[in-house]
Amino acid sequence: MEYYLFKRIQKKLITVLILVISSGLLVIFGNFPVHANSHLHPLPATLSQWRDLTNSGDYFDQVQPVKVGYLIWSLFPVKVKIEIPTGLNEAETHSWMNKVAQAVQEWSVYLPLKIVEQSESADITIWRKSPPMKPIVNGEFPRARSALTTYELYNNNNNNIVSHRFTILLSPSQTSEYVLAAARHELGHALGIWGHSPLQTDALYFSQVRNSPLISVRDVNTLKRVYQQPTALGWSG
Repeated sequence: MEYYLFKRIQKKLITVLILVISSGLLVIFGNFPVHANSHLHPLPATLSQWRDLTNSGDYFDQVQPVKVGYLIWSLFPVKVKIEIPTGLNEAETHSWMNKVAQAVQEWSVYLPLKIVEQSESADITIWRKSPPMKPIVNGEFPRARSALTTYELYNNNNNNIVSHRFTILLSPSQTSEYVLAAARHELGHALGIWGHSPLQTDALYFSQVRNSPLISVRDVNTLKRVYQQPTALGWSG
């Protein structure tokens, strides 16, 4: 996993960071102290009611806070827009959209999500689009990315609330059998798990595997712990 910090584009745009799915390496550019205005939000009912009867543990220590704290949603349902892909026939389009929608439905068990039609209202937007290539290092061409998740922070002009939105890119070269797994993985990041699991049995495992795991107990345990942390998101800046 790598983070790249882009320049400020507009006044309301604070930071853009990119999470690279194809690597387990975490690199943070800059020393970001936790925002001074960080507070706790009430735990969403879906997570408050969650109980792990298997004592499976979590990988919360792999989740990285950023400048505003943890990437937590506080207004529900979180609105997800699945953009209609191009370059596919009708059957292929239907199949791709259904796989991504299934990933949204799977995560909806643990956090309230809603698929919306209007891009302007979306908190998370998912595209069938090639992620940009990583830079060439020491003359070596990087491996193509299979998926990419980015977020941006901004101040809501109406109430000065610190807010965020996510964009997910799923590579068109991704084989159909892995589209669901990739969407499931990326949505985990977009819902707040800004890190990777070291175990192949978790949906947020840092690399793609042959037998793609479902959302695991450890994934949900980690998500719950994230939502028990302070953040500046959802509070006045």
